[in-house]
Amino acid sequence: MKEEILKFFKGDAEDGEEALVKYSHDASLLEVRPRLVLFPKDSEDVKNLVKWVSENKTKYPEISITARCAGTDMSGGAIGESIILDFTRYMNQLVGGPLPIENLSNIGKKKVARDYTKNNYPIVPSYISVEPGMFYRDFEKITLGKGLILPCYTASKSLNAMGGMFGNNSAGERTLKYGKTEDYILSSKVIFADGNEYEVKPLSKDELDKKIAQGDFEGNVYKNIFELINKNEEEIKIAKPKVHKNSAGYYLWNVLKNNIFDLNKLLVGSQGTLGIATEITFKLIPESKNSKLVAIFMNDLAPLGRLVEEILTLNPETLETYDDKTLKLAVRFFPDFLKNKGPFSLFKLMWSFLPEFFMFLTGGFPKLIILAEFAGDSEKIVQEKCLALAEKIKNFKLKVHITKSEAEAGKYWEIRRESFALLRKHVKGMRTAPFIDDIIVRPEFLPKFLPELTQILSNYEKSLTFTLAGHAGDGNFHIIPLMDFKRSDTADIIIELGEKVYDLVIKYHGSITAEHNDGLIRTPYLRKMYGDKIMDIFTKTKGIFDTKNIFNPGKKVATENMGGTKEYIRKHIAKEHEANHRV
Repeated sequence: MKEEILKFFKGDAEDGEEALVKYSHDASLLEVRPRLVLFPKDSEDVKNLVKWVSENKTKYPEISITARCAGTDMSGGAIGESIILDFTRYMNQLVGGPLPIENLSNIGKKKVARDYTKNNYPIVPSYISVEPGMFYRDFEKITLGKGLILPCYTASKSLNAMGGMFGNNSAGERTLKYGKTEDYILSSKVIFADGNEYEVKPLSKDELDKKIAQGDFEGNVYKNIFELINKNEEEIKIAKPKVHKNSAGYYLWNVLKNNIFDLNKLLVGSQGTLGIATEITFKLIPESKNSKLVAIFMNDLAPLGRLVEEILTLNPETLETYDDKTLKLAVRFFPDFLKNKGPFSLFKLMWSFLPEFFMFLTGGFPKLIILAEFAGDSEKIVQEKCLALAEKIKNFKLKVHITKSEAEAGKYWEIRRESFALLRKHVKGMRTAPFIDDIIVRPEFLPKFLPELTQILSNYEKSLTFTLAGHAGDGNFHIIPLMDFKRSDTADIIIELGEKVYDLVIKYHGSITAEHNDGLIRTPYLRKMYGDKIMDIFTKTKGIFDTKNIFNPGKKVATENMGGTKEYIRKHIAKEHEANHRV
């Protein structure tokens, strides 16, 4: 197979033991060994590969392509049994921008202006086009140099790449105010299953009619998706999860809005199962010049829903949270927490924690710490928002602390971001097991949901340990347990606990994944969330784009012996390697 491919493929091809082991992992708990790893030089390589795979599907029935960028996917979406196509080696360049939005199509300009007006942004929108293998850290250097930001960046922004953000519909701490990746895609270039590259952008009704009238592969994709959505309009509308963000399933409910048909709304978050993106054009927003953090300490979860509602009225940039276990962990391993800091910084950080230590001595550890961050063009505006929040929640009788500097705010963010690494380091013989890591319910359900969730997890305290953190403003929480993978019942616990947690999520009308997507680890639970009818519609969606199932099989829609079942999870739980391995 490798020899045949290298006759037309300009990039690199690797099938040595080291490469195959390396690409058997992403950031999930699974291990799936590929047959070949390819590094395309350009879109021509990708087009020729897709055509060859399609033409040789009968000769090699198990052949498929899993597009991959940085490998930070926690769901197993970036691993597969056939060809891995890694974009980070060569297809990692800036294509154009940042540039003013005037260069876009009329529909694109109108859509951006509408979004900016709705969110009270100054009307100075810009855009930037990049290849999928560009790392976000390099992308952000370019945008911040122009005073611009892509605000849907993830917690792993120092590691992840732009194609992964497109494929997973990524989100992060600023998504509460600014939305997910799907809200920042202006256009894309995507290679469909016929091996041709197409520009995908918002279409008016007339433009859609012209596209459908082409009668070719591209036209039939538009025609069949349009008809599928129209035919099942009511079922699709009802199926849309009633939460602020969702990464489960195919987003058919987003494609047709305000008489605009935008196929990117379906391609984003599809994990490369419908086509392969070779160029992505993102919308950028101005970066706020000033910000300040407010820390709120809760001893009782009962008023959490009402508290979140009150905070949201002030339009914070972020509204994050972590639990008492996370805070205790930072205290327990405080010397480790302070490592790699200079003597002066170390002293400043220790001194800054004195108010919290005194608070905990007199009142005990809070059950939940909420971080509300406000931003604006001046320090005065930001300070006024912080004071307004402190005043607004006086009736809750909670301890509130307005940070005085960016450095002081940093200590809370360090606990939020570094505690899990500390836990993993100090709990011997156990490793990360992301499988219930991305649940979401509406904030008003949190006072009931969180205690029930904690009760379920406490029944497994002999089998795992965990911390709880997440995006309180969305009701999105991340639970990544540490487990002993030498135990014979580890796979049983993962399947059983997943069932129980997802049953609870569905009871409260939530989604089994808000940000991290389905991949191999959650595809088996999509039927539980959506039901048979919608799963049938998802299967038809996959078939419209990819009749031969050559794009990343086993994700979103189950494929026999290639993923999407609980038995596949059992067989592919990584035994020898760290589950959060990244490439």
